[in-house]
Amino acid sequence: MVHLRALTPKIARSDAPVLISGSTGTGKEQFARILHQLSPRANHPFVAINCAAIPDSLFESELFGFERGSFTGAHHAQRGKAALADGGVLFLDEVGELSPLCQSKLLRVLEEHEVQPIGASHPIKVDFRLIAATNRSVEAQVERGEFRSDLYYRLNVARIAIPDLCERPQDISVYLDHFIQAFNRRQGTNVTAPSAELMEVLLNYRWPGNVREVRNFVEAVFIDPPPGTIGLRDIPAAFAKLPASYARPGEDERTRLIAALHKTDWNKAEAAKALQWSRMTLYRKITKYQVTRSGHPDMTP
Repeated sequence: MVHLRALTPKIARSDAPVLISGSTGTGKEQFARILHQLSPRANHPFVAINCAAIPDSLFESELFGFERGSFTGAHHAQRGKAALADGGVLFLDEVGELSPLCQSKLLRVLEEHEVQPIGASHPIKVDFRLIAATNRSVEAQVERGEFRSDLYYRLNVARIAIPDLCERPQDISVYLDHFIQAFNRRQGTNVTAPSAELMEVLLNYRWPGNVREVRNFVEAVFIDPPPGTIGLRDIPAAFAKLPASYARPGEDERTRLIAALHKTDWNKAEAAKALQWSRMTLYRKITKYQVTRSGHPDMTP
């Protein structure tokens, strides 16, 4: 993640197509918006399309636009998303969900840098930077013939893989602060950061829903917001599992740690998963409790 942070401004300055991969909820669209904000195109539109939500029959009109009277129900002309993104960024979310037909239409736009609205007599030139995102393995889709290889090579120029939040627990507090401030501005409240006790619980939770789940947690807190610090008593009912997922420090925790390591034959990734910890937390606890593979404390300095 440190490498990604260092690379982000360089990718933003480039005009190359970007392909962002990552699990659902990891913040792929937020990252795309950051690239846009840091780029020379920042003063131009950021236009997003959710490819998974558009059927084949509507993809062409959504991307290219249409002229008045070009089909039944076209009572007025409408600019397509490609034209609306002119000068800026066109963001295609869940690009792996596009059908082969839609993939071919998108590829032509990328090759010709022009679109022809439905019913128009002439194409129009478009200039946008393409950023695409997916939670699927596009490489596997290409191998299975589900995704065009020529489109894949067009998209896969600047590649960004966003890890799950449990793999970067240092970002949890950043997202918490971001969403707390956002809801404070929206609701005119003055909620502050979580207490030390609650933060310890939050940092040890795996957040299977990733950044989206962090936002949901903060939004749930703001249904009945505390006057200041968010404490353990303020954990919303929807997140009642949080305290149960965290073992208080002590001998019982050390015992659970050793048992998990033995059960998984010291496979640290599997042990962390069994304990509902991040791997970083697992390594920290191993050091804290001086646990070695023999099961005896490590007394070396």
